[in-house]
Amino acid sequence: MATDWRELISVLDLRDCTPIGVGASDRSSATTGATSVPTASCYRGTNLSLPYRRLFGGQLLAQFVAAAGVASPEKTIRSIHANFLREGMVDEDVTYEVDHRHRGRSFDTLQISATQTDRLIAVATVAMHVADEGPDIQTIDPVPDLPGAEDEITVGLLPWEIRSLDDLDDPASAAPHHEMWMRTPPADDDRAYPCVAAYATDLTVIGTALRPLDGFSQGGNGTAFHSAVTSHTMWFHRPVRTDQWLLIRQDSPIIAGGRCYGRGDIITESGSLVASFAQEAVVRMAS
Repeated sequence: MATDWRELISVLDLRDCTPIGVGASDRSSATTGATSVPTASCYRGTNLSLPYRRLFGGQLLAQFVAAAGVASPEKTIRSIHANFLREGMVDEDVTYEVDHRHRGRSFDTLQISATQTDRLIAVATVAMHVADEGPDIQTIDPVPDLPGAEDEITVGLLPWEIRSLDDLDDPASAAPHHEMWMRTPPADDDRAYPCVAAYATDLTVIGTALRPLDGFSQGGNGTAFHSAVTSHTMWFHRPVRTDQWLLIRQDSPIIAGGRCYGRGDIITESGSLVASFAQEAVVRMAS
């Protein structure tokens, strides 16, 4: 189990693996005004040392965001839509091939492929943006008070402070709604925070969707049921810092046809909506 914050930060440090000798003049390029810029690049990331062979999807999301930030450093992330195609293995680094599908003054669109050897394991479309001036209005439910230290809990794969009044490991039936507060240690580079936020949103949507089913809980994955995330989308509305308290509020309106769907918001303690996300996953009950 990844319980080390520094290890998580280390897997966000991607290595440039673009072939030597391939420069801006050799790569396919897009022209913005008089400047020719490369449209293809390649990065490689290490994996979290987990006690099972399958990669955690949150790691892939975080590394997709990290790769986009390196490939388009003059802009910040606006959205990511990822599809998970095959299981990734923890014993092999992941290569991220980034293709700039569009590069403009305000928006970039990147297509990113995650591979291991010759296996395509996930793909993502990432939109980057230069923030514009305009109205700043939001409409969300009020944010509850931050729970006290006595409500601190441990959530596997999240190596930071978590507080919650909900328990996704409780098999008693409940409404498909879940709220948890999180705060990470400071990162040396602010660019890590959107990556970490994406990482955090991948873990508890399935458990939230299962809450109405009596006798089932998030901890039953692999025994009472088998699940796998198929797609995950996230939108970044405002700058996000995970070293300050954030509320992850999520609900699941449907579980049907062997799939579940959930959605959520990330909100600061002062009530500012900074990001939203949605996820679909396959859920198969054990026979």
